[in-house]
Formats: sequence, C-alpha cells, structure tokens
Amino acid sequence: MSMNRPSAAASVNRKMIRQNPSASQAVASANVDLTSIFECPVCFDYVLPPILQCSSGHLVCSTCRPKLQCCPTCRGPLGSIRNLAMEKVASTIMFPCRYNSGGCGVSLPFSEKTEHEESCEFRPYTCPCPGASCKWQGALDAVMPHLMHTHKSITTLQGEDIVFLATDINLPGAVDWVMMQSCFGHHFMLVLEKQEKFEGHQQFFAIVQLIGTRKQSENFVYRLELNGNRRRLAWEATPRSIHEGISSAISNSDCLIFDTSMAQLFAENGNLGINVTISMC
Repeated sequence: MSMNRPSAAASVNRKMIRQNPSASQAVASANVDLTSIFECPVCFDYVLPPILQCSSGHLVCSTCRPKLQCCPTCRGPLGSIRNLAMEKVASTIMFPCRYNSGGCGVSLPFSEKTEHEESCEFRPYTCPCPGASCKWQGALDAVMPHLMHTHKSITTLQGEDIVFLATDINLPGAVDWVMMQSCFGHHFMLVLEKQEKFEGHQQFFAIVQLIGTRKQSENFVYRLELNGNRRRLAWEATPRSIHEGISSAISNSDCLIFDTSMAQLFAENGNLGINVTISMC
C-alpha cells in the first residue's frame, strides 16, 4: 500500500516558513507600516475616517483641522476633499490605543477606537475632587499623593463604617462636601453635592467613588444611610471608579438624592450626618 508523502518542494517550503519570521509577526509589522501613513503631522495621533485632504493630498486629523488656517505640510488651502481610498485602507488595519505608551497593548479597528479610549484603564486619571478648579492629571498611583499634597483639607477616616458629617448644609448656592474613607487596603472618596439640578429646586446628591479602576470597584458595595426623628433613608450601590467620575451618576440620578426639606428632617443644628458603610462583595 502506497503512502502519501510530502513532495521535496513542500518540505523545502515548510523549512523556509520555520526559518522566517512567523506570519503573525509579518502581519503586525505590515500593520505598523500602514498605520504610520495615517499619522497626523501636527499632533501625531491618527487621521481616521471621515478623512479629508488638502488639494495636494496631505492629511490632518479631525481634532487639529478646525484649528488650522492652511495645510501644515504644504501651506496650501485645506479644502474639503474626501479621500475615500485612504478611508478604505483605514478600514482594513488595526490601530493601537492612544494610551499604548502608558501600558495599553490593545489594537483595534478605527470604528471601535474612540469608544475604547474613553474607558481605557490606561487613560490618565483626573483629580477626583468635585468642581472644575483642579486640572491635575496623572497615573492611578499618583492620585492619593496628589490629594494629600494639594487637597490637605480633606479629612480621612479609617474603618468600614464611619459617619460623614456635612456641616452648614444651609449655605446658599452650590456647595460640595468631601471626605476620604480608608478600608480593605483601598481609599474611597465620599462626596455630597448641593446643586440646583432643576430651576428653583435645590437637591443633595451623595455618592462614593473608589480611588481605583472600574474592575476594582466591582469588588465593593457601599451603603449610605440617614437616620433621625424615627426616620431612615438609605441607598446601596457599587462605588464609582474615579475614572468614571460622578457627574454622569448625578445627571442619571444614580446616587442618594434628597431635597432640602428632607435634609432638614435628618439635620441637627444645620449639620447632616451620613452613615457610610463599605463592604466587599
């Protein structure tokens, strides 16, 4: 009985494949070469569809384009010429996350790039303190040193069960109260905001955020509770990561909410105590 044997040519080809770089390495190298074509000459980010070119064919990204008076490469008019060929090429390659220098190794189609980068864990963290006065940004492990150095007025309490005391809650206008809670080897920021979400109607918004990643926050549950005058108001949820921030939670009513009249039911001499309990899932 005869047996099928690979031909000499097939054997040679297999040896050549073993000796050359792997196919995946070759594809990755080609992908890098192609993505370099899409680098914006101004910010060095990628020019992604819809792609517009100047009359000479030069490209610039959609972020830089509105800021420019002329083409940064040839100084000619920018125009509004759509480059469909480059858009087609862009749809066939994988682009690295803009935070790859910070440690993100993800590459993905341009259509998924923006959404990924908005939630990428390697995106720089902003200062978690409410309000827009502090513009600090940095790595996660630099957040607590920043808070301790720049925001020294924030009190930190140790333990899983504490009382967050907000003083002078009758102060007019928008007011923020902030406190830190340390337990389970992590730091949590407690925020109480008073703001006018609806015209003429002031409300309080209380929420807890973890000085950590979204994945880490899923390991915890926090409980906020107001007690007094034979009444109880409670809220329980997963803490927000400081990567997400609290503005979207407040706008979506995803936190403990009560108005000024209800606050008076639990306040004493203009001070409001909120029991805060952190537990692990």
